[in-house]
Amino acid sequence: MINDKNPGEEVEVRIYSIATSLSESIIFLDETEGTRILPIWIGPMEAQAIAIRLSGYPSPRPMTHDLIFSVIKTLGLTVNRVTITDIVENTYYAQLHIVEPGGANLRLVDSRPSDAVALAVRFGCPIFINEKVFEKTQVLSKPITEDEVVKFKHDLKNLKPNDIIGQLLGGGLRGRASDAGAEDEEKQEGEEEDEQT
Repeated sequence: MINDKNPGEEVEVRIYSIATSLSESIIFLDETEGTRILPIWIGPMEAQAIAIRLSGYPSPRPMTHDLIFSVIKTLGLTVNRVTITDIVENTYYAQLHIVEPGGANLRLVDSRPSDAVALAVRFGCPIFINEKVFEKTQVLSKPITEDEVVKFKHDLKNLKPNDIIGQLLGGGLRGRASDAGAEDEEKQEGEEEDEQT
């Protein structure tokens, strides 16, 4: 499929699925007006925070993202959108668009995509991805079956950080980017990956 989007353009997405295991989770974000799906590795706790809110299950006490939501609302502000802005050295970047009522006084706050999405589902605001992110990482195409999700996770499960970097530089499989940041770089080769954030 030919992509007719321009670099820098922002594409609205929604949560397509969350796949999770004991040690890792993947959130799949799909275009609302297209066929691409972007997988992002996130931590199990962030996946749980997103899934709990989507399920409508009431938490007896505020979880971290509920607390942030309450603080922002108490200050008379709201998050009117979140944007996944870039991917640099296998790390995703996102921003919260925090505004006063009516959209006044926009403040952009740096965020991990997992936290941004967890807040987006609480504020009920749209999620956007900058087009350059799609160009820099592996994307899937809809429709995606459960078998494809399982195969995708299986193919990437045994990759080490050095394998990923080599494949990125070599132009091969461009997957398993996470919003982990510098913590991934500190992992020893062969070490079990317990958490991606």
